Amino acid sequence: MRTQTDEGYTHALGNRQVQMIAIGGAIGVGLFLGAGGRLAATGPALVLSYATAGLAAFFVMRALGELVLYRPVSGSFVEYASEFIGPWAAFASGWMYWVNWAFTGIAELTAIAAYIHYWAPAFPQWVTALIALGFVLTVNLLSVRLFGELEFWFAMLKVVAITVFLVVGLVLVVFAIGEAGPHNLVAHGGFAPTGFPLVLMSLQSVVFAYASIELVGITAGETAKPREVMPKAINGVVWRIAIFYVGSVALLAMVLPWTAYRAGVSPFVTVFSGLGVPWAADAMNLVVITAAMSSCNSGLYATGRILRSMAMKSEAPRFAGALSARHVPIGGIVFTASTFLAGVALFYFLPERAFNIATAVASLGVITTWGVLVYCQTRLRRSGHLSAFPMPGSPYTNWLTLGFLALVVLLMPFADRDQRVAFFLIPALVVAIAGGWLVVRRRRVANAVR
Repeated sequence: MRTQTDEGYTHALGNRQVQMIAIGGAIGVGLFLGAGGRLAATGPALVLSYATAGLAAFFVMRALGELVLYRPVSGSFVEYASEFIGPWAAFASGWMYWVNWAFTGIAELTAIAAYIHYWAPAFPQWVTALIALGFVLTVNLLSVRLFGELEFWFAMLKVVAITVFLVVGLVLVVFAIGEAGPHNLVAHGGFAPTGFPLVLMSLQSVVFAYASIELVGITAGETAKPREVMPKAINGVVWRIAIFYVGSVALLAMVLPWTAYRAGVSPFVTVFSGLGVPWAADAMNLVVITAAMSSCNSGLYATGRILRSMAMKSEAPRFAGALSARHVPIGGIVFTASTFLAGVALFYFLPERAFNIATAVASLGVITTWGVLVYCQTRLRRSGHLSAFPMPGSPYTNWLTLGFLALVVLLMPFADRDQRVAFFLIPALVVAIAGGWLVVRRRRVANAVR
């Protein structure tokens, strides 16, 4: 039975849907598409990047788990930032999370258009992006239950695709079929054939690949029995990260030489095409499109809730706080969707770089969100709160995770030109958010005087 929350939402998401939303958030085009280019650039040592970022993601999720059990709320880390750091931190982290999803949505719509183009080269790509956006917008506006159900099946398809690859890849490696075997980890130039610095430079794209794992925390306000469901969902994400991400990249590096992969081509398609499976390219093309649609769908869901939480405190446009008769934050969802639409223009000006620039900028929002969650959990623990789902190794693991996130940002100007674009946008983002906060604070002071 659905019940209404204090925020006006309904408890429409069950354990099955939350579990799959958590899994779907942890599997996206960063793995299905991005891993190929990164393997081609760094070699087998890419697995170290995935393992290191995966460990950081584990601690972020456990910090989130402790916060969610302390107070389940759809505002998620924005609410926690306000309570444990201050109103300015909630404002900054909320808008940085929006930046994350705005640029992620642009990247995913660009990917959808490109992959539909694979099947229908004569069909205008901007029309494809518009249709995809219209579809996920409609799903989000209708009801949270429909969103949860669609995400369940989107995630299911991704999980099946990864599982099939893991089974096939393991068989290939164990029985040394074709070129497969552990020797590929050190053959063809060694474990890090292009040098260890390039492995470090890959961290930004790997962090983006893990983006959205925190989405499960935002579902807390619309989840029945969150104190029972959330620990299971969070723990499920953690072990699936180890298997799906680190395991997949390790197998990719062993099934074929790293020189067989290239940017812009799914590494999974490369593997199955090498086996002589004629429909592999079409099947994986469908999976990548599904992953991108899932990301857009989740982005509208997440930003709609975050923007409404901020609008209710006059930190976002007033219309972003509108709630429909179906208990859906229609204002925030439409606001983000309009940005998705406007951002598709980037594809026309920089078609070869649009995806990489968008993901690099989006990763800044991911890093900010993760950092806020970890720091808020530190403050929660300092308050003397004892959790039934404590973050392991806190506070030492908190500071190690924050150090890792800082390192990823500091490495960006030394990486490729697309990451440099994102890095040099940081001052502009800081000025914009600081200016916005000054306006909000002055308005509050003026209202208090009246």
